[in-house]
Amino acid sequence: MKIFYGVQGTGNGHITRARVMAKELYAAGFDVTFQFTGRPADKYFDMEVFNGYQVKTGLTFNTHNGQVSYVKTALEASPIRFIRDISSLDLSAYDLVISDFEPVTAWAARRQKKKVLGVGHQYAFGHKIPRAGGDPIAEQVMKYFAPADIGIGLHWHHFGQPILPPIIETPAFPQNTQANKILVYLPFEDPQVVVKLLCPFENFEFHVYSPEPAVSKYPHIVCKQLSRAGFQRDLYDCAGIISNAGFELASESLQLGKKILVKPLHAQMEQISNAEALKQLGYGHTMFDLDDAVIEDWLHNPHAVHVTYPNIAKVIVQWLQDGMPAMDAEFTERVWESVQVLQIQH
Repeated sequence: MKIFYGVQGTGNGHITRARVMAKELYAAGFDVTFQFTGRPADKYFDMEVFNGYQVKTGLTFNTHNGQVSYVKTALEASPIRFIRDISSLDLSAYDLVISDFEPVTAWAARRQKKKVLGVGHQYAFGHKIPRAGGDPIAEQVMKYFAPADIGIGLHWHHFGQPILPPIIETPAFPQNTQANKILVYLPFEDPQVVVKLLCPFENFEFHVYSPEPAVSKYPHIVCKQLSRAGFQRDLYDCAGIISNAGFELASESLQLGKKILVKPLHAQMEQISNAEALKQLGYGHTMFDLDDAVIEDWLHNPHAVHVTYPNIAKVIVQWLQDGMPAMDAEFTERVWESVQVLQIQH
């Protein structure tokens, strides 16, 4: 089977999920072409797993100081180029089209009357899950940004809905965790503001990753350039993470039993809803602004949650091999039976 797989590349979470899917799809013998949109071609990194891939401009969201601006997003979009990308994408040679919330692929398939399988967290919003921060614009963006005929929604909990657990790597649980080591990834914030915010907490060691290089004069704050391998090493042995409320990093952190503090992007319904879900489930803490008092309380709170998720990429690939039968409540309940939740202390 030949598959065309479109991935939203604005954030790293979609790409992380696609890496896991790529390994399972290739292992099963599928012929897959990946396309990424949402950032310049030279801003992608650690992409070797995709065996050659293509890049188009697509659409991306404008953010500034931790907030999405829909007005600037609309003004900076290039509709002519977007339509040209859709028109130039020939999907006739492919048996299946998959979109991880990637609009060029989704709309090109719709134009060519090809069925689209949507795989990703955003497709869970078609079901009754925790929602917050919604407005008419956000609701329309979620519905029409990358429409799919069949949507496989992913979330940390089923909430009584026919959705699946996250698609993440499933490494062994860390045996050696550094109790005072904290991983910080706030890519939509000014990194120098983040460094200044963290400087009073000298009893902790912060590893701050950001898209653009930052500088720290404090020995307990180490600033690092984004690197998949380096980030994973620091995530593996840290005690907790401070991040925006993206889905994939929180999923990996739960799998590894890290305590979580998230700051959702303002005016971004998905991230605000993610923060609400973490709060409802008792899986993490939230702050809606860079708040040193909240950070201090969280740093001294040893409670964390370890959630063991199965290899969902393998489950989906097997489902594809089985001919894509109805993913009903019975199917999803069987998957969730293997999920285990354990309360731990760091």
